[in-house]
Parts: sequence; structure tokens; C-alpha cells
Amino acid sequence: MQRQGALKRQKERARQEKQREKTANKLERRKEKDARDTHAPGEDPDIAGIVPGPQPPPVD
Repeated sequence: MQRQGALKRQKERARQEKQREKTANKLERRKEKDARDTHAPGEDPDIAGIVPGPQPPPVD
């Protein structure tokens, strides 16, 4: 009977450790994403750097 309690504590510690790792990874990804964002505030990143006007002819 005592073995079951030890297993339960071990599983709970493993679950908590996994949750801590997930939280740390999430914060790291958020920091990396903020570092990648190089567009100016208010500028749409989908159309950044596009020059309006006639486009060069496609290469055959």
C-alpha cells in the first residue's frame, strides 16, 4: 500500500516538472518572437517592402 503513495508522489512531481518546462519554453518562444519582429509599428508585415507601380516583366 505504501508503494502506491510513493508512485503517486513521483507522478505528481513529474507532472509539475513537465509543466515548468512547458512554461519556460513558452516564455522563450515569446522572447524569440519579439526579437524577430522587425517591422515598424503600424506597418502590415504582409505588405512590408512592396513597392507600388509597374512590375518588371517575368523572366521566361
